[in-house]
Amino acid sequence: QVQLVESGGGLVQPGGSLRLSCAASGFTTPYWTIGWFRQAPGKEREGVSCIGSADGSTYYTNSGKGRFFTSRDNAENTVYLQMNNLKPEDTAVYYCAATTRDYYYCSGYGPQAGEYDYWGQGTQVTVSS
Repeated sequence: QVQLVESGGGLVQPGGSLRLSCAASGFTTPYWTIGWFRQAPGKEREGVSCIGSADGSTYYTNSGKGRFFTSRDNAENTVYLQMNNLKPEDTAVYYCAATTRDYYYCSGYGPQAGEYDYWGQGTQVTVSS
């Protein structure tokens, strides 16, 4: 019953910005963590960021290079990934994922794909001139 729907992807020129949205529904607990992942052509999936529920704590991997920021709008059950100064190497399918595992916390684990049980369909981000 849990559903995650990503939106906001598209084609952008290098140096541009995009904001991805992850709309969540169907959770039976308010304590859910959202991670962002991406998979580029020919490469394995990698974690980008995650954000916790209670305090909104965040964790960023090196992939965003200080350019990406994630936030939550709890009233709308929506999580965002703001991507600035996009580069061609950012081209990938971006996924949001959720976990309610009680031992998992974003600040300590980071976005580890194996800890996430619910996944969206992904949204394509293409950075090209």
